[in-house]
Order: sequence, then C-alpha cells, then structure tokens
Amino acid sequence: MSSVSHELKDTSVASSKWLDAHYDPVANLYTFSSCIALSDLHGDGENKLVVGDLGTGVCNVKLKVYRGTGVLSESTLLDLPTGLVSFLMDLHEPRTPAIAVASGPFIYVYKNLRPYFKFTLPSLEVNPLEQDVWSQAKEDMIDPMTLKEMLEGLRDKAEIPLSVRSLRFLMLEPQEMENFVLLHKEQPIRRQTVITCIGMLKKNMADEDAVSCLVIGTENGDVYILDPEAFTILYKDVVTSICFGRYGREDGTLIMTTKGGGLIVKILKRTAVFDDRDSAPGPPIAQSIRLNVPKKTKLYVDQTLRERENAVAMHRAFQMDLSRLRLAAARAYVKALESSLTPMSASLTEPLKMNAVVQGLGPSFKLTLNIQNTASCRPVMNLAISFLYDENLYSMRTAFFKIPLLVPGLNYPIDTFVECLSDKGISDIIKVRLSPYYLL
Repeated sequence: MSSVSHELKDTSVASSKWLDAHYDPVANLYTFSSCIALSDLHGDGENKLVVGDLGTGVCNVKLKVYRGTGVLSESTLLDLPTGLVSFLMDLHEPRTPAIAVASGPFIYVYKNLRPYFKFTLPSLEVNPLEQDVWSQAKEDMIDPMTLKEMLEGLRDKAEIPLSVRSLRFLMLEPQEMENFVLLHKEQPIRRQTVITCIGMLKKNMADEDAVSCLVIGTENGDVYILDPEAFTILYKDVVTSICFGRYGREDGTLIMTTKGGGLIVKILKRTAVFDDRDSAPGPPIAQSIRLNVPKKTKLYVDQTLRERENAVAMHRAFQMDLSRLRLAAARAYVKALESSLTPMSASLTEPLKMNAVVQGLGPSFKLTLNIQNTASCRPVMNLAISFLYDENLYSMRTAFFKIPLLVPGLNYPIDTFVECLSDKGISDIIKVRLSPYYLL
C-alpha cells in the first residue's frame, strides 16, 4: 500500500502544472490579495514580492519586501493597510517604481524602499446642524444629556452623516459624557473618510513602463485620481461601481455608474495631459509641492557606507569636539568675567551696556565711552566712572566722572583724553569701572 500511495503521489506531481518552489508554514505572514504586488524595485530586471503584512492587527504591521525566499527589507506601518500598488511616478533614470500603501485616510509612498511622500484625503463636509449643537455645548448652553438627544435626532434624519466624534459620544455611558464633552468641545469638528481600494491608471500612454496615476476609492463612495508627480487631485466623482480595461477596441477605458443611476464611459487618450484642479477644501498646499530629491552620486554612496561602518567612532569624535567647544566657551566666559571685558552688566537691578572707542595715533588719544540703559522703563541713577591704569605709562585729563540719570534706550557718550608718557612704545591695559557713586 505504501508503494502504491507513493506512485500515486509521484504521478500527481508529474501531471501538475505547478512546481513547488517554496513552502514555509510558519512565515508569520498575514495579508490579503489587495496588499500584495510584484515589482522590479531596483530596476535590475528581478521582480521582488511586496507585501503589506497585517501582523496581529494591533502590532507588527509592516511593509515587507521578499527576494527569493528571504526578507529583503521591512518598514513599520502606522496602521493596517487596505491595499498597495507599484507604479512609475516619473521618467527619471533608472526607471525604478514606487510603492503606494493605502492606510486609513492616508497614502504612504515609498521610493527606493524609503518613505518618500504622504498624501491625506480631503476632509468631508460637516453637518451645519451638528456644528451648531456642539457650539451650544461649547458655550455651556446645553447639558450632555440634551446634547445626546439632539445628536440622536440628527443621526436619524440628517442627510449628511455625523462625525466620528458625535458617533463616539452617542456610544458612551451617561457618567462618561461630561468628561468627553469637556475634552473635545474646544476642538473643531472634522469628517474624514478612509480608503477602501487602490489601483493605478496609465497617464499619457499605454506602455508597460509609462507613468501611472493612482486611483483610490473611499468608504463614502468617492473616487479620486491623483497626479503621480505633484500628488494633486485630478478627478473626483461619486460612483457606485467602477471597471477599467479593454472595451471594444480601446485598451484604456474607464466605466462607472453613479449614485443617481448614470453611466459614465471614459476613454483615456494616448496624448492626454491632466490639468491640476483646485483642492482648497482638502489638504494644505504644501502637500502638493514635490520634494526636490537629488540623485545619489557615487561620492554620496561611499560616504554613506563609511558613516555606517564608522558610526560609533564618528559619534565619539563628535561628542569629544562638542565637549571641547563647551569647555572653550566656558573658559572664555570666565575670563571675560574676571577681566571685566564683557560690555553687558550682570546685575538685573542695573541693566547697562557700555563700549569704548579709542581715537588717535599717539602719543595723545581720545577715549570715548558709550553707556546705555537697557531696561524697559526704569531709569538708573547715582553712578560714577573711574579708570584704573599704570600712572608711569599714562596720564588722564579726567579720571573720574559722575554719571547723570540714565534714561532707558538713550546713548550717553563720555569723553576723556589719555597721554602716553613712555617713548619706548610700551602699552598696558586701562580698566574702566562703572559702579554706584557711594562705592567709589
């Protein structure tokens, strides 16, 4: 019997149209058909398997790339993916496709297996009656129970659905409602849909390596076509079904039915050029500006590899240089304080700024001191200036000044003349002391 079963098994394998290339029952890979794509990510003619792994549904949600039977790279996703596609977004060489992952109201675009761009769906219209009800709650005109009754009435009759905030509020227990209102009443109300499916549509020509637009469908029945370069919305309509493919003799045909019972058939021209449309109600304008990412040069790649191999040593050298810089700055600051070279006062009660200007070629010099009160509104008074110098080298016409009242913001110049007594070219420091009059 054993030999017969082996013969039957060998016969079925031989007659099968498939070869068993790989089987791993413990690969820990959980996904759907919409989250799998095959793509030549590096332009080397070897297609990779790109998978949006759902993980446990709470954690370990990742974008995985397989080459052969092993994982080439992993990138963590912030939320569960609903679909992913591989598409060409520009004509730059080498022609490497990007990966677009739909997750919630966002589309995450990866280029060269690195995060490249994030697109956010436009916000939906908010029910004006719902806004008015929450405005009354914000002004404490109604209590939480009244708010609940009014929102329940809007939910049953309004044409525009309630926002997620109102729906969450209606699900709360009575004892939890007051805290919820206090937490959210100051925030604006927003309605945000989510992406349910994603695909691509050739933009200008039907070639296999042509630039493609992203086509996304949302939970509320909208379909958006996004420009692949600026990621702006090129087309939007409310549809109930959609189909794309060959219709008659035309390869690029888009067929849609609308909520009102209409039928729409669109044929993509080979020379079609999409125009950007105004999307003011949607995401900010900065999202439409494409990042100017330079091409990677050989020098950049070599430098990146060097930094990766010597990361620890470079970090230690940086920390050492930073410590030396801090030490040098601290020493200079202490030296300035000890030698009184700082032009700013360290006292908060007398905020003053002073600088000195020396004019002349010698042996006679003119010394001008500029004093300024840097306080906002309080004047400074009862100050005096004295000079400390070597009397064997210099003589001063006036070595002591009593300073008048200093009004904030005004500059007060004080002049004196210095005579050099030595004919040998010897110089020394002249210190200026500004202090209260009673201390001199």
